[in-house]
Amino acid sequence: MQRDIIKIDEELCNGCGLCVPNCHEGALQVIDGKVRLVSELMCDGLGACIGHCPEGAITIEKREAEPYNETAVISEMVTKGPNTMIAHLKHLKDHREFGYLKEGVAWLQANKGKIAFDVDQVISTVHNHGNPRAAVVQMQPQHHHGGGGCPGSSERVIAAPVKTAPDADIPSELRHWPVQMHLINPNAPFFRGADLLLAADCVAFSLGSFHSAFLRGKSLAIACPKLDHGSEIYIEKLVALIDVARVNTITVMMMEVPCCGGLMQMVRSALEKASRKVPVKKVQVSIDGKILSDDWV
Repeated sequence: MQRDIIKIDEELCNGCGLCVPNCHEGALQVIDGKVRLVSELMCDGLGACIGHCPEGAITIEKREAEPYNETAVISEMVTKGPNTMIAHLKHLKDHREFGYLKEGVAWLQANKGKIAFDVDQVISTVHNHGNPRAAVVQMQPQHHHGGGGCPGSSERVIAAPVKTAPDADIPSELRHWPVQMHLINPNAPFFRGADLLLAADCVAFSLGSFHSAFLRGKSLAIACPKLDHGSEIYIEKLVALIDVARVNTITVMMMEVPCCGGLMQMVRSALEKASRKVPVKKVQVSIDGKILSDDWV
């Protein structure tokens, strides 16, 4: 069947293994110095591992693959203990995969006599994860699972604030063009000595104050660590922005979804290769347009 599944670029992978413990399904292992996808059955295609790869070696592709099997995953996972089981079930709940969540909980309940930890405590912890009142509504399946997805692709209705008066035209704070990372020229004059804002593609659409609070006075570059190809090109451009354009600061703005973590990993990789040190600020934005964190790192 055609479904989303991770793809590992072996040329970029350095075998660090940071992604392995963040694949609670056990689909990844380090073999012969490289991370390998050892079981298509256990890869849910949700991409929780992507943000933990410092080299940007993991992406998601749609291809022919064995269907994901929650029963196979959870029957293997019980040997890893209750904390791993809780993390896995929370992972399913956060990604709104309620069909698989119910399947996993049902398997645990049916086999609790054979399991070494307190199954009821695990289920209770997962049930109370997040907003308990909202969970009652969310436990209804939202869509048919096609083998993959992420919080960025899950359907969600966001309630906009009620406006009491029409907004006046607000001028854009964008000072240059182009802005997409594949298209920008690090040698362009508007990057020289500038405060660089590196933003995930979705940030400006989620955050109403993006222009006034964050873009004003900065030079912009945008990228999507999940969907864009050629992250090594992005890293080299960031190195050039640091060493050649000599940007003053870098503000990285990304969404709360796990795959967005790849943007910060690109900046870290560029800083390791660059000859200069540049202050970096990390800003994380929620899907409903709230600032979750805003810190220098």
